[in-house]
Amino acid sequence: MTDPDLHARPETPDADPPGLDLRRLAAFLATEAPGLLTGPLAGRVVAGGKSNLTYEVGDGSRSVIVRRPPLGHVLATAHDMGREHRVITALRDTAVPVPTTYAVCADPDVIGAPFYVMERVAGTPYRFATQLAPIGPDRVRAISERMVDTLVALHSVDPESVGLGDFGRPEGFLERQVRRWKQQLDASRSRALPGIDELHERLAESVPAQGDPAIVHGDFRLDNLLVTDADEVSAVLDWEMATIGDPLTDVALLEAYQTLPLMMDSVAVSDVSRTPGFITGPELRQRYAAASGRDLTHLSFHLGLAYFKLAVILEGIHYRYTQGQTVGSGFARIGEATGPLVVAGLRAVHAEED
Repeated sequence: MTDPDLHARPETPDADPPGLDLRRLAAFLATEAPGLLTGPLAGRVVAGGKSNLTYEVGDGSRSVIVRRPPLGHVLATAHDMGREHRVITALRDTAVPVPTTYAVCADPDVIGAPFYVMERVAGTPYRFATQLAPIGPDRVRAISERMVDTLVALHSVDPESVGLGDFGRPEGFLERQVRRWKQQLDASRSRALPGIDELHERLAESVPAQGDPAIVHGDFRLDNLLVTDADEVSAVLDWEMATIGDPLTDVALLEAYQTLPLMMDSVAVSDVSRTPGFITGPELRQRYAAASGRDLTHLSFHLGLAYFKLAVILEGIHYRYTQGQTVGSGFARIGEATGPLVVAGLRAVHAEED
């Protein structure tokens, strides 16, 4: 899908989008990826991102994608551009569709933050039922099933075989996840959040034994995939939370995203799971278990953790919004999601205990 506006040279080619110095980027690319882009650059923030910033940058004939951390409040260990670039590059020759990477920069002095540059892949990141419903329930079903199959493909990759054996520490992964998201919560806590501390305590007390480790995406959902007009997954995006760990965290998070629009109508979240034909939560579990051979017995714990994680992420976005540090629209009511997520998380951990 080509954007004709980007491929037309702008009237003010040096006008910078928020957080991206185009002249410095051009100088960097001339050295690190010569010939990739030439001439004055135009750039824009790509809509939809509420964490790392994603830009589309072009020279009038070709465009690429640039990723950098968000402006302002950045939590420790989050938004690591080097890790994101590394995992995408490592998966290049596997069954997992990823963009080609062109360059990475750890020096914050170049554009104001670390960043990397990758291929602009054709495809649609379906986020809303209004986008997906017009193609009909049969195609919707096929796309949602391929979403699950792509997750199975990711979890089937041997980390050692693609040079990611040291990408994470699978031992104690779940305990660290519970602890990490509590730390993230404390770093963004700016208001009373009823029930969230109880949810953390119950998770900390009920960590199950882990299954065989795998490459974990950390935020796997349909609008982090690009889908072609032939209904194939052309790329998996947004790898900022990727690591080596328990793959059921990805499965549970995907199911949590499935149920999220059923809990609230007041915030701008993906509601693709409402589309006729879209795979249901139980069907998702069944398809994943059958294809992967993994035991989903303790998925209720993972669901509780997924809801806790989502609550913390959205609370962090809410915090940045209140500080005037977000770019784009759709943030004003995001904080309303935290309460329903906490309630769902408590319900899940109670089910695990029963």
